[in-house]
Amino acid sequence: MTGWDFSPARFWAMVVKEFVQMRRDRLTFAMMVGIPLLQLILFGYAINSDPRHLPTAVILADNGRQGRTLLNAMQNTTYFDFVRQFKTESEGHEALARGDVQFVINIPENFTRDLLRGDRPSILVEADATDPGTTSNAIGSLNVLLNTALQNDLKGPLAFLAGTPGPIDLRVHALYNPEAITQYNIVPGLIGVVLTMTMVMITALAITRERESGTMENLLSMPVRPLEVLIGKIIPYILVGYIQIGLILFAAHFLFRVPMAGSLPLLLIITFVFIIANLAMGVTFSTVAENQRQAIQMGFFFFLPNILLSGFAFSFRGMPDWAQAIGELLPLTHFLRIVRGILLKGNGLAEVAPEIWPIALFTVVALAIGVKRYRQTLD
Repeated sequence: MTGWDFSPARFWAMVVKEFVQMRRDRLTFAMMVGIPLLQLILFGYAINSDPRHLPTAVILADNGRQGRTLLNAMQNTTYFDFVRQFKTESEGHEALARGDVQFVINIPENFTRDLLRGDRPSILVEADATDPGTTSNAIGSLNVLLNTALQNDLKGPLAFLAGTPGPIDLRVHALYNPEAITQYNIVPGLIGVVLTMTMVMITALAITRERESGTMENLLSMPVRPLEVLIGKIIPYILVGYIQIGLILFAAHFLFRVPMAGSLPLLLIITFVFIIANLAMGVTFSTVAENQRQAIQMGFFFFLPNILLSGFAFSFRGMPDWAQAIGELLPLTHFLRIVRGILLKGNGLAEVAPEIWPIALFTVVALAIGVKRYRQTLD
């Protein structure tokens, strides 16, 4: 038999053999079908580069007709959804810091009187600009809107105001990232992305590798409990995770000049919970996977929605409600809000606390499943 002696029968036998092997490896086949479908659904339905219906608060110190007309015109653009009304600017700043609203519209006292006098009153729009892609289109729509919204009101005795260019002075304060520098949003988010990718993958591979190499039998013969084994295996990766955080923070400060307005010790303490959440997920995957290839596939299947639905690569508020609901289940979504809030906004524990408990809950559930399945594996 030579290398060029091609046999259709042998060729067909190899094809059939591969299909049989694929059928037996159901997890791999499911990944081959599931990952393209997941990408198709997420990119086709969930990704939106023009976010609308952004939660907006109003500070309405003037109840005149023209002020209400402007607010109605803003809502008609579909960029702004008015969900709150505050009495003071400090309340608006607190809501922006917590991420409860994306904009605060401030219509000052005597707005109507000054407008009718032709004194060109000001409207202040404050935006949470940590993610420039979320706010840029909405802010851009305001310049056109202010020149057209009052056309029906400025008639008769007020017609002279309609001919005045810019009867209203628009003042936009893009808070936390006034220069709309993309790196200020992306680089802090990389802390969560890198930890999600490495912690899940490394842990899943480490335990699966022991089962493939046969060293799992040594653990079975040792008088240790499953929880002791798991904790002993994940402690080194916690240290590795903090090394990664240190490298990213160093590069963020010295290379990208990312502002660090908040407490780094607070960030490091909260990051511990996030690291444990991802390590617990990796442990769970390792108990399901039969080999390292399957562990990598499951890790990638978990990593993909984290990237697309967490608000790292695309605007979270630009996604449909069902995609946001899925994103709220992912620990990376909440960690991104924490790290960006601490570094860019200077948030303290009170502001980030609502984002900590979902990560902690995810950690408890994932760790409980991982310990239970690992005990079954040992048995």
